[in-house]
Amino acid sequence: MPKVDRRIAKSQEAIKKSLIELMSEKNFDEITIQDISNHANVSRGTIYLHYVDKFDLLDKLIEEHINEMGEICETTSEMDFKDANLPWFEYLENNYLFFSTMLASKGAPSFRRQFHEFLIEEFKDEVDTSQGKNHELNEDVLLQFIVTSYVGMVEWWITNGMPYPPQVMAEQVGMLLERNL
Repeated sequence: MPKVDRRIAKSQEAIKKSLIELMSEKNFDEITIQDISNHANVSRGTIYLHYVDKFDLLDKLIEEHINEMGEICETTSEMDFKDANLPWFEYLENNYLFFSTMLASKGAPSFRRQFHEFLIEEFKDEVDTSQGKNHELNEDVLLQFIVTSYVGMVEWWITNGMPYPPQVMAEQVGMLLERNL
């Protein structure tokens, strides 16, 4: 992997952080490249050097977080649900501004859809309706139920200011998943 110049990385982080902060203040459609440039204290040219436009910036930012969540899933795949959920909820907590903005923003409805699709892929191997308590259920129905519930729990937790610490959420959601899968 080629080494990224620290100045470039610092500029990109400032640009991404600025977009999220601006989105927490106003609708994505109202944000201009100039707004992002001013907020990040970089030139418009610097933004265009890395991103085609604000939509490309938003897409890459979402993709970055989805990829990070994928890495968490890879490292927790052999754990039980309670233990596997802790790194998830810690990641959500550490990236609160991003998730609260994406889940509350009218300018980023694609995030919720992408998050849902990502979780479908992650949970589909966990769903088994061939035997046990779920043998009478359709796999697609069970999978949609689990994923929609998980997204809803995350959305509730984030939009309510994380009323419980990640450890409690990991245990509670882990127990719910174990009961239903």
